Amino acid sequence: MAGTGLFAEILDGEVYKYYADGEWKTSSSGKSVAIINPATRKTQYKVQACTQEEVNAVMELAKSAQKAWAKTPLWKRAELLHKAAAILKDNKAPMAESLVKEIAKPAKDSVTEVVRSGDLISYCAEEGVRILGEGKFLLSDSFPGNDRTKYCLTSKIPLGVVLAIPPFNYPVNLAVSKIAPALIAGNSLVLKPPTQGAVSCLHMVHCFHLAGFPKGLISCITGKGSEIGDFLTMHPAVNCISFTGGDTGISISKKAGMIPLQMELGGKDACIVLEDADLDLVASNIIKGGFSYSGQRCTAVKVVLVMESVADEVVEKVKAKVAKLTVGPPEENSDITAVVSESSANFIEGLVMDAKEKGATFCQEYKREGNLIWPLLLDNVRPDMRIAWEEPFGPVVPVLRINSVEEGINHCNASNFGLQGCVFTKDINKAILISDAMETGTVQINSAPARGPDHFPFQGLKDSGIGSQGVTNSINLMTKVKTTVINLPTPSYSMG
Repeated sequence: MAGTGLFAEILDGEVYKYYADGEWKTSSSGKSVAIINPATRKTQYKVQACTQEEVNAVMELAKSAQKAWAKTPLWKRAELLHKAAAILKDNKAPMAESLVKEIAKPAKDSVTEVVRSGDLISYCAEEGVRILGEGKFLLSDSFPGNDRTKYCLTSKIPLGVVLAIPPFNYPVNLAVSKIAPALIAGNSLVLKPPTQGAVSCLHMVHCFHLAGFPKGLISCITGKGSEIGDFLTMHPAVNCISFTGGDTGISISKKAGMIPLQMELGGKDACIVLEDADLDLVASNIIKGGFSYSGQRCTAVKVVLVMESVADEVVEKVKAKVAKLTVGPPEENSDITAVVSESSANFIEGLVMDAKEKGATFCQEYKREGNLIWPLLLDNVRPDMRIAWEEPFGPVVPVLRINSVEEGINHCNASNFGLQGCVFTKDINKAILISDAMETGTVQINSAPARGPDHFPFQGLKDSGIGSQGVTNSINLMTKVKTTVINLPTPSYSMG
């Protein structure tokens, strides 16, 4: 169980500790932050409300520890990451339990998230050894007008202190997707977990602790964003910020200053369906893409743009599958579970009521109990409805009927988001042309949007983000190029 056995030291009475200088600590604030179980709407856990002074202390430790860590051999960094991955996977149960209770993620999906995270750490260790073990050797006479009098050696060096801020919906996986690249590259890491998801993150950090990473190299600060959020993101010791979340990221990017940013800020992922598509495949992917984890995914299908000639058939097929979705507690592996908070449920309901007032067709009766919203397919949605543009982050999928491919592309590109999109057709030429025209970071052909596998590049355009994720891209972003130039007194040519 969470906070017991191997993890007993991370819990102090009813409140989970924060992690700094290789130790589990209680905040001097004497305050805690409650974590509400979305399904029961009762307090499930409590975490420390850390102070700005404690943030300062953590940053100083991170700066000092990073200097020594950068001198640690690359193979040793990889070895410790492999060890952490093994501990994580061996102790998946308490983390999965925490995910169920903190964010109402179905039990089987919670286990999958933890195992996937362990695999990501190991892959990152291997990829880091390959990427960082290579440098470049340039010769000056490759540029016009130069003799071979300069030898240029380039390598990748760490940035320093990386601040990682994952979201509630994949707190463990999206934390390690930031932690592992930072550490293999020689950086230190300060983690600010989301409130909903903090306890699973604390368990995950303990796995790194048990692996034997140096003191001060990894820290985990919990608390209210209103009290320490800006203080963290604007801290002068931070050399890179990797953030996944919503509009807060835009605010961070304006305040962060001249440091590398890696941000994924949500999407309104469009699914374009052509007349020649495999409609059974379409229906299955709308269900998977739109309703898995109750639609609380940045890469969820958030608007279906279907050609009028096949719209009726697509809607009927999706309706039939929606009817088979189970609704209930995450412990029972229900397909649809409670959304993360009451405010989220209220926002989703506002989008639904707006669509109702403006004449959308409800394919199911709208039903809500507390934070639990039953799956809903909305047909005949028009561009004047909020649901056509805003990201619900819930189990509601709008269908817009289109009369041309151009109409679908134009709707997709008119969005301020540009994370992912998908197109369903049997004509690969059409698929490529549409993909090239869609202003999104990724386009899936004949499949719903998805972030993984975790080594694939993952990025957004417009308000969907800055920079690119994926193991290789993250390692590269969390390093900088260092150049050494050897100047020779006379030109030197091999075998000359």
